[in-house]
Amino acid sequence: FSFRKLWAFTGPGFLMSIAYLDPGNIESDLQSGAVAGFKLLWVLLLATVIGLLLQRLAARLGVVTGLHLAEVCNRQYQKFPRIILWLMVELAIIGSDMQEVIGSAIAINLLSVGKIPLWGGVLITIADTFVFLFLDKYGLRKLEAFFGLLITIMALTFGYEYITVKPNQEKLLQGLFIPYCRDCGTPQLEQAVGIVGAVIMPHNMYLHSALVKSRQVNRADKREVREANKYFFIESCIALFVSFIINIFVVTVFAEAFFNKTNADVNEVCANSSSPHSSLFPNNNQTLEVDIYKGGVVLGCYFGPAALYIWAIGILAAGQSSTMTGTYSGQFVMEGFLNLRWSRFARVLLTRSIAVTPTLFVAIFQDVEHLTGMNDFLNVLMSLQLPFALIPVLTFTSLPSVMRDFANGLFWKVAGGLLILLICAINMYFVVAYVMSLNHLGLYVGAAVLSIIYLSFVAYLV
Repeated sequence: FSFRKLWAFTGPGFLMSIAYLDPGNIESDLQSGAVAGFKLLWVLLLATVIGLLLQRLAARLGVVTGLHLAEVCNRQYQKFPRIILWLMVELAIIGSDMQEVIGSAIAINLLSVGKIPLWGGVLITIADTFVFLFLDKYGLRKLEAFFGLLITIMALTFGYEYITVKPNQEKLLQGLFIPYCRDCGTPQLEQAVGIVGAVIMPHNMYLHSALVKSRQVNRADKREVREANKYFFIESCIALFVSFIINIFVVTVFAEAFFNKTNADVNEVCANSSSPHSSLFPNNNQTLEVDIYKGGVVLGCYFGPAALYIWAIGILAAGQSSTMTGTYSGQFVMEGFLNLRWSRFARVLLTRSIAVTPTLFVAIFQDVEHLTGMNDFLNVLMSLQLPFALIPVLTFTSLPSVMRDFANGLFWKVAGGLLILLICAINMYFVVAYVMSLNHLGLYVGAAVLSIIYLSFVAYLV
């Protein structure tokens, strides 16, 4: 083992781990803490471990073949399924882009004390893309360092909230290592499913398999390939451990401070602290429901204005860091599936326009409630796209014709198949629960028809 070699391979895993810290994840974390307290921490741990194992497969594919997942799909699938797969992954990337836009807009609104409206925040996030494209010209290592800085900002800001709130460490350890949820009902179960959907991102498999190609590896030398696989896996472990700790900070802060709180409790505290946002919480005995925006407000009411602004800085860092992962994913996916070599500028302009337009309309004509409500829908959308990354990555890493001596053994094939079956079942439950909550017959029928088409295509991939 050599720390110098590990440093040389460090970068792709941290860029990949940003998808575990995007605004959709942060929202899932805070809702988990507010709805179930410390009881679902073990689900977060399990989802992160599963994510690590799947990222390992994606990285191995890139290292062994010298091709990323989209390029292998292009070679292995017929034209029609290939185009469907591309469209599904593009949907996931646009959904991720929308979450980044929403998170950044809310953070800018909180930091400006409401002076910059939500639609103004959405427009500002268009500019950040061009900043990152400018940074990209200075080389990948500098870009990796910049994202390392953003992850550090998230660790410091959410760590500050953790130290301020002082969660119960005994409950934290129990929630982390005892896989049980006492007195849990449907809301807690749906939240557990939501955690899995938010943590494991489909386009991240395509991204990671491409990022590892940035390091020179002699693929004719088995020892060198094995060594690259080892160091990329160690780096992924470190990167996902850091992202897991940051997620823990958010869950436990809201578990300690706001679990079982009612709107009336928060309304009273906000009124006493002269918060301008106390009207967000009606004076009733309903259980408090929080999102990224309300989360910052209640932290400000309970722990002072500093907690609110530091929270907003963390959300802004989360939003900005996930911008470039979406940009890179889109670039690799388009090149791999379609052999289209657009400039990164044109590619970003297209997807950012698609992501910003609906978000901008909601921000102009609706309030922050509807904007944060879009995050729930986008998490469902992400969940639906997962099989279109997981099934190909397990299939191709199991084929000796693709991976040669590095093909998955029987254990990985069986374990990987069971993991994917579990994730798909969890996500289908999540989608059914979401559709049922809409209470509309036409939507039920539409969802049933789409489900048949969707499951047929998943069966074809299997």
